[in-house]
Amino acid sequence: MDTKRFKMGWLMVAFDLPTKTAEQRKNANDFREWLKKDGYQMLQFSVYVRPCVSFARQTTHIKRLKQLTPPEGHIRALFITRSQWERSYVINGPPGRDDIPEGLPEQIMLW
Repeated sequence: MDTKRFKMGWLMVAFDLPTKTAEQRKNANDFREWLKKDGYQMLQFSVYVRPCVSFARQTTHIKRLKQLTPPEGHIRALFITRSQWERSYVINGPPGRDDIPEGLPEQIMLW
Protein backbone atom coordinates (compact mmCIF):
# COMPACT_ATOMS: atom_id res chain seq x y z
CA MET A 1 0.00 0.00 0.00
CA ASP A 2 1.27 3.46 -0.91
CA THR A 3 0.92 5.21 2.48
CA LYS A 4 2.06 8.57 1.07
CA ARG A 5 -1.25 8.78 -0.77
CA PHE A 6 -3.12 8.84 2.57
CA LYS A 7 -0.84 11.14 4.62
CA MET A 8 -0.82 14.21 2.41
CA GLY A 9 -3.87 15.86 1.04
CA TRP A 10 -5.88 18.96 0.40
CA LEU A 11 -7.85 21.21 2.72
CA MET A 12 -10.94 22.33 0.82
CA VAL A 13 -12.80 25.42 1.99
CA ALA A 14 -16.24 26.25 0.61
CA PHE A 15 -18.04 29.36 1.79
CA ASP A 16 -21.09 31.54 1.49
CA LEU A 17 -20.56 35.17 2.44
CA PRO A 18 -23.15 37.93 2.30
CA THR A 19 -22.51 40.59 -0.35
CA LYS A 20 -25.56 42.89 -0.15
CA THR A 21 -23.80 45.91 1.33
CA ALA A 22 -20.49 47.55 0.45
CA GLU A 23 -19.03 46.45 3.79
CA GLN A 24 -20.10 42.83 3.21
CA ARG A 25 -18.57 42.86 -0.27
CA LYS A 26 -15.33 44.23 1.15
CA ASN A 27 -15.30 41.55 3.86
CA ALA A 28 -15.90 38.81 1.27
CA ASN A 29 -13.15 40.14 -1.00
CA ASP A 30 -10.70 40.51 1.91
CA PHE A 31 -11.42 36.92 2.95
CA ARG A 32 -10.73 35.63 -0.58
CA GLU A 33 -7.51 37.62 -0.75
CA TRP A 34 -6.44 36.26 2.64
CA LEU A 35 -7.06 32.69 1.43
CA LYS A 36 -4.78 33.27 -1.56
CA LYS A 37 -2.04 34.77 0.63
CA ASP A 38 -2.30 31.76 2.98
CA GLY A 39 -1.52 29.35 0.14
CA TYR A 40 -5.00 28.46 -1.09
CA GLN A 41 -5.83 28.35 -4.78
CA MET A 42 -9.24 29.02 -6.22
CA LEU A 43 -10.95 25.87 -7.46
CA GLN A 44 -14.26 27.61 -8.10
CA PHE A 45 -15.46 31.08 -7.09
CA SER A 46 -16.35 30.14 -3.49
CA VAL A 47 -14.27 26.97 -3.24
CA TYR A 48 -10.57 27.14 -2.42
CA VAL A 49 -8.03 24.38 -1.74
CA ARG A 50 -4.60 24.24 -0.20
CA PRO A 51 -2.17 21.34 0.06
CA CYS A 52 -1.48 20.04 3.56
CA VAL A 53 1.56 18.03 4.57
CA SER A 54 -0.51 15.83 6.86
CA PHE A 55 -3.95 15.40 8.32
CA ALA A 56 -2.66 16.84 11.62
CA ARG A 57 -1.33 20.01 9.93
CA GLN A 58 -4.80 21.11 8.98
CA THR A 59 -5.45 22.12 12.62
CA THR A 60 -3.36 25.28 12.18
CA HIS A 61 -5.26 26.28 9.07
CA ILE A 62 -8.65 25.57 10.66
CA LYS A 63 -7.72 27.87 13.58
CA ARG A 64 -6.83 30.64 11.12
CA LEU A 65 -10.12 30.18 9.28
CA LYS A 66 -12.05 30.46 12.57
CA GLN A 67 -10.25 33.69 13.46
CA LEU A 68 -10.81 35.30 10.05
CA THR A 69 -14.36 34.24 9.23
CA PRO A 70 -16.25 37.38 8.20
CA PRO A 71 -19.41 38.35 10.12
CA GLU A 72 -22.42 36.34 8.95
CA GLY A 73 -20.06 34.05 7.01
CA HIS A 74 -20.69 30.34 6.56
CA ILE A 75 -17.59 28.21 5.91
CA ARG A 76 -17.20 24.47 5.46
CA ALA A 77 -13.71 22.92 5.54
CA LEU A 78 -12.94 19.36 4.51
CA PHE A 79 -9.66 17.44 4.44
CA ILE A 80 -9.30 15.24 1.36
CA THR A 81 -6.49 12.69 1.20
CA ARG A 82 -4.25 12.56 -1.81
CA SER A 83 -5.76 9.21 -2.75
CA GLN A 84 -9.31 10.60 -2.64
CA TRP A 85 -8.29 13.70 -4.61
CA GLU A 86 -6.73 11.59 -7.35
CA ARG A 87 -10.02 9.74 -7.78
CA SER A 88 -12.03 12.94 -8.25
CA TYR A 89 -13.63 13.78 -11.58
CA VAL A 90 -12.84 17.04 -13.31
CA ILE A 91 -15.27 17.64 -16.14
CA ASN A 92 -15.02 20.65 -18.43
CA GLY A 93 -17.32 21.45 -21.25
CA PRO A 94 -19.21 21.69 -23.41
CA PRO A 95 -18.99 19.00 -24.56
CA GLY A 96 -18.07 17.35 -21.26
CA ARG A 97 -14.47 16.19 -21.32
CA ASP A 98 -12.46 14.73 -18.46
CA ASP A 99 -9.31 16.38 -17.14
CA ILE A 100 -6.97 15.15 -14.45
CA PRO A 101 -7.18 16.70 -10.95
CA GLU A 102 -4.49 19.12 -9.80
CA GLY A 103 -1.44 17.40 -8.36
CA LEU A 104 0.14 18.19 -5.01
CA PRO A 105 3.17 20.47 -5.29
CA GLU A 106 6.56 18.78 -5.45
CA GLN A 107 7.77 20.80 -2.49
CA ILE A 108 5.62 22.19 0.31
CA MET A 109 6.76 25.01 2.58
CA LEU A 110 6.57 23.94 6.19
CA TRP A 111 6.38 27.42 7.71
